[in-house]
Amino acid sequence: MQPYELPDFYMPYPARLNAHLDTARVHTKAWAREMGMLDAAQGEPGADIWDEAKFDSMDFSLLCAYTHPDAPSRELDLVTDWYVWVFYFDDHFLEIFKRSQDQTGAKAYLDRLPEFMPVDLGAAPEPTNPVERGLINLWRRTVPHRSPEWRSRFFESTKNLLHESTWELANISGARVPNPIEYVEVRRKVGGAPWSADLVEHAAFVEIPARVADTRPMRVLKDTFSDGVHLRNDLFSYQRETEDEGEINNCVLVLERFLDVSPQRAADLTNDILTSRLHQFENTTLTELPSLFEEYSLDLVERENVLLYVKGLQDWQSGGHEWHLRSSRYMNDTSHREPSVAQRLLGGPTGLGTSATQLTLSPRTFSPGALGLQRVKYHTHVPYAPVGPTALPEFYMPYKARVNVRLERSRQHCIDWAREMGMLDALPGGIGIWDEENLALFDFAVCAARLDPDASGPQLDQSSAWLTWGTYGDDYFPAVFGPTGNMAAAKVFNARLPMFMPLDCGDSPPPENAVEKGLAELWLRTALPMPMAQRRQVRQGVEDMTTSWLWELSNHIQHRVPDPVDYVEMRRKTFGSDLTLNLARIARAARIPPETFRTRAVRALENSAADYACFTNDVFSYQKEIEFEGEVHNCVLVVEKFLEVDRERAVSVVNDLMTARMLQFEHILATELPFVVEDLGLDTDAREALNEYVVGLQDWMAGILDWHMLTGRYPEAALRRRYRRPPPGLGGPTGLGTSVAVIQLLSA
Repeated sequence: MQPYELPDFYMPYPARLNAHLDTARVHTKAWAREMGMLDAAQGEPGADIWDEAKFDSMDFSLLCAYTHPDAPSRELDLVTDWYVWVFYFDDHFLEIFKRSQDQTGAKAYLDRLPEFMPVDLGAAPEPTNPVERGLINLWRRTVPHRSPEWRSRFFESTKNLLHESTWELANISGARVPNPIEYVEVRRKVGGAPWSADLVEHAAFVEIPARVADTRPMRVLKDTFSDGVHLRNDLFSYQRETEDEGEINNCVLVLERFLDVSPQRAADLTNDILTSRLHQFENTTLTELPSLFEEYSLDLVERENVLLYVKGLQDWQSGGHEWHLRSSRYMNDTSHREPSVAQRLLGGPTGLGTSATQLTLSPRTFSPGALGLQRVKYHTHVPYAPVGPTALPEFYMPYKARVNVRLERSRQHCIDWAREMGMLDALPGGIGIWDEENLALFDFAVCAARLDPDASGPQLDQSSAWLTWGTYGDDYFPAVFGPTGNMAAAKVFNARLPMFMPLDCGDSPPPENAVEKGLAELWLRTALPMPMAQRRQVRQGVEDMTTSWLWELSNHIQHRVPDPVDYVEMRRKTFGSDLTLNLARIARAARIPPETFRTRAVRALENSAADYACFTNDVFSYQKEIEFEGEVHNCVLVVEKFLEVDRERAVSVVNDLMTARMLQFEHILATELPFVVEDLGLDTDAREALNEYVVGLQDWMAGILDWHMLTGRYPEAALRRRYRRPPPGLGGPTGLGTSVAVIQLLSA
């Protein structure tokens, strides 16, 4: 008996079937047998993993025929072989390492596999099992025809797919169900969908231009595609994984445990996340790609390549769903195994805007979920609603904030420096961002004194100034650009900021406003003692934060509460987490090998800390942002909209997320970081520096919570004083013909 009824899936694109399905079935079975994956003799590597009957019932050729409906026969054969290999790897790893919980053997096995993917097309070791044999065979048939950039991306995706399996194994061994944020992040790698997205390029005979491959729109397209694929798979595979395999890495189970709900409710919520991610995919395609094409001056062929890639991802999403309905591998008792004659011949319109042509394909067509109508709730938030103060929950904080003894000098420095930079001056039109009383109430030095409890006086002044500058910019940007929604002016403003961070610490243009003036002064103070590599790192952290303000403005223009996953990932940038962490890293960079910060454990440690701090701010700032600023970027609001609950319940869920991230932080310190230290062979000095960095993260989280308890930035009385003017008039006149006001503000 199935543990729940499959939810109504949002399926906006029709699934189509490749005409070369039968040819691929014959080819790939022969290939699997040749590689030793099928009917291997007892005692041989790969024995007892698959037999012919099991192989036929899973029908990976049908998967690829659905997900790559336009691929020619030879390409369909190649792609199908890749999927046979990846599913065989998954089952082989399960039988050999997951069931035995052999983490040492798993690591040795996985460490060897990248040797069979030479990006330079050089020699590889002699394969000793079907996984290695299949991998080198496929690599040599695939990558010689692709650019070095694509090879590197595909290598990284494949390596992640293989190596993150150890995370799953560790969770199973420790009977540890991951938290929702952790799960989505790591599942994106271990699930292999980014790898599938790279193969979409290959099957469509296109490549994403290298200069845009790492931009936000292209990353979001790949991430939303990946999340959609993985969450869909989790819904279909829950029964097999939890009942037959002892698996605990499944989003349905994650939500079931985290929210303490039934499997059916957890399945429905998983489907809601899946639907939201598909909406994000569509939103990115329609609202972000056009400007990307113009900003990077893509020619017509490059634009066509990107759009064919988008179409390929859509085909994969709908085709993967149809295969899940038919494969014996999954929970689909009410489905037909073989595609109908009509589906074999289906070739109707595809792409964005054609979903109405295939409404009859959905099992319960007119449900809100199937039609994608749930997206409406993200556009219905009423700004400036009077919400009143937020009742604070009991926060889990295992670390005690320490206070720098040089606090008082930095308090005065903050005020003197902000005044000198012009941050306390009124802007044209009488708009005042801050005055001295505001700044004294905010008391950023109190925060800096807890983030850097051991800093010298000048170091604490610098840290306090960075907090002052970042918060001023975060207040300035929506006040200036929010009322008019002038994205072009906002992008001009944003594009100027890197000019005030010259890598050679040379001359920069005359500043035109307090944001530019403050950045220019801080940059020279911070960057001059640094080598070039560290300057680049710090500048990137600043740019990540300031560019994220454009994302916030875009959501305001659309009157759109962000998708939950997109919000969490972008919140780290809007909060300035990367900038703060980069400054902390650099203080110990000479003593800690840089590869340490690229390990999954350290990245997860940093992300857990960042999320704890970001959500802390969201709980405390809820009234300020929702009632006085008309904001849509707050985790409490995002949870309210997604779960359709009141603020009290949403605050409780956000606090549970904070607790889960803190528990994950502690778990990594206890169980994962020691393996990183041993694996990288860190010497005594590097270990001490890494320990100091970890203590710094603990100080950072405890200090941020402490500051929120003490600052005058969020109490209602201070808010009413600061926001005496009516909120809609925050930035002067709006509407057609008022852009001159923004131009005046830019030159303030």
